[in-house]
This record gives sequence, structure tokens and C-alpha cells, in this order.
Amino acid sequence: MKVKDNGNGIPQKVLDKIFQPFFTTKPIGQGTGLGLSLSYDIVTKGHGGELKVKTAENEGSEFIVTLPDQKSIGQTMDNMDK
Repeated sequence: MKVKDNGNGIPQKVLDKIFQPFFTTKPIGQGTGLGLSLSYDIVTKGHGGELKVKTAENEGSEFIVTLPDQKSIGQTMDNMDK
């Protein structure tokens, strides 16, 4: 799944921290900084997928969620039992 915007892009200093828990660009008291961190953990740890971001200055950003297919999930679960 891909979600893309046409905004200003994400500056590198923000991009380096974007998936860290409690990181926010909002003023104090207006954001918890957990949204992308929780999303990242759910996609990667909970489902064995990937959550990536592509961004370019003045061209916007694109978030890409990739989940394994059902066959891969079964193989992963089988390997956990060993």
C-alpha cells in the first residue's frame, strides 16, 4: 500500500527520527509522537512487513507499507516453532 502527498517533503533531520517513539514536530502538549512509531512496530514486528518513507524537498512524501503474502507468513510461523 502506498500513501503519497504533494507537500514540502520531510527534512532529513526529521526523517532520521520519524519512527522513534515520542518524536513529534508538534508543539509541547499537542502530540504524543506515537503514531508512526506504533505503526512501524505493528507492520514490522507484528506482521513481518516493511514500512518505508520516500521524500523529496518540495515534491512531497510517500509512505510504503509492504506485508508478506500468506505463504511467507506460514513459513515464518513454522520456523518459530523450531
